[in-house]
Amino acid sequence: MHAIEKILAQASGKPSVTAGEIVTAEVDVGEVNDLYLQVVKSFYELGGTRVAHPERATFVFDHYSPAPSIKAADNHRQMREFCAKMGIKALFDIGKGVCHQVLIENGFVAPGSLVVETDSHTTTLGALGALGTGVGATDMALILRNGSLWFRVPEVMHIVFDGALKPGVMAKDLILHVIGVLKQDAAIYKCVEFSGSTVSALSVEERLVLCNMSVEMGAKCAYIQPDQKTWDYLAKYGITRAARDVSTDADYRYSEEHRFDASAIEPSAALPGSVDNLALVRDQKGTRIDQIFIGTCTGGRLNDLRTAAEILKGKKVAEGTRLVIIPASEVIFKEALAQGYVQTLVESGAVFSTPGCGPCLGAHEGIIAGGEVCLTTSSRNFPGRMGSTDGKIYVVSPATAAASAISGTITDPRSLSKK
Repeated sequence: MHAIEKILAQASGKPSVTAGEIVTAEVDVGEVNDLYLQVVKSFYELGGTRVAHPERATFVFDHYSPAPSIKAADNHRQMREFCAKMGIKALFDIGKGVCHQVLIENGFVAPGSLVVETDSHTTTLGALGALGTGVGATDMALILRNGSLWFRVPEVMHIVFDGALKPGVMAKDLILHVIGVLKQDAAIYKCVEFSGSTVSALSVEERLVLCNMSVEMGAKCAYIQPDQKTWDYLAKYGITRAARDVSTDADYRYSEEHRFDASAIEPSAALPGSVDNLALVRDQKGTRIDQIFIGTCTGGRLNDLRTAAEILKGKKVAEGTRLVIIPASEVIFKEALAQGYVQTLVESGAVFSTPGCGPCLGAHEGIIAGGEVCLTTSSRNFPGRMGSTDGKIYVVSPATAAASAISGTITDPRSLSKK
């Protein structure tokens, strides 16, 4: 079996499972974000009177944090009351950050964990050897009521990166390249496993980006085999052992395999309208930008802020261009403060907002107007994603975003430095 199959087998009390099989598995962690008050309503509609495992349930206020409207504020109020009534202690209120990062930092994610959230980018957690996946309100209500949920065991697609990255190339460029080549429907309800010498050389923060955006190919979950880097990263948050077996049997056969020469991949961009509309950054040189957004669960970690600070140190954001930065969590924001990255970026002209999702989903803290062009390190760029349906969104790496902030036009980071 593959590691993902082992997780589902052990969570469902079965000796083995195979792709396509339906199982009912015990969920280790169920997370509700503040988009989903419907979870609470559905819980009661389904006859729920008590949460089966309050210690396994978490609520994170990240999409509308702090509340930008009366409705959002009232949703927060009702969720706080529900948590208090049901004995749910793990309520992460405004400003704590994006749900995936918050769960990691608070010790809810270990290799072998089965983590379900009301957010499609829960695939992020596969970078830590967990099975992370997103569901809607009714399924999450069932998890709260029963502690378990049905799953179809996914096929596993294998993506292998080999070769050393060129200067200016980040994990975001790798995954944009893959999505551009394979397209948005390549991995529907599949698990995407990433491996190869390139992946081994990446930091855990960069691996999280690969797994995060696997959902943009339709993936149900993602996976990277844990190594010493994984354990060193998790040790900071008190995780020292796997929840379940995360090894893959030597004779396991993938449903398909795709290999990429990472050394040949250049800084890339997803052009407005679709995340698989791939282009090279150098071919978009000179495109005027109104706003740049560095942040979210895809581009708001310490490594991303460090990269931006190194590029912008001693320089200024171009006049007429806005640079909005939102760290993925309060923990990351404090680390960036301690390292001096926030000071550097503010001095360059950047504006910081509360850790969370912000304008990524067009909610607040930096949405764009009709006719405006936004360069973003977030994950999606369909019309209306970050505000007006007439706005244009380019998805790029933090390095490309920071380099472009200096000129106010799309800029290849390699043109600034060989670092």
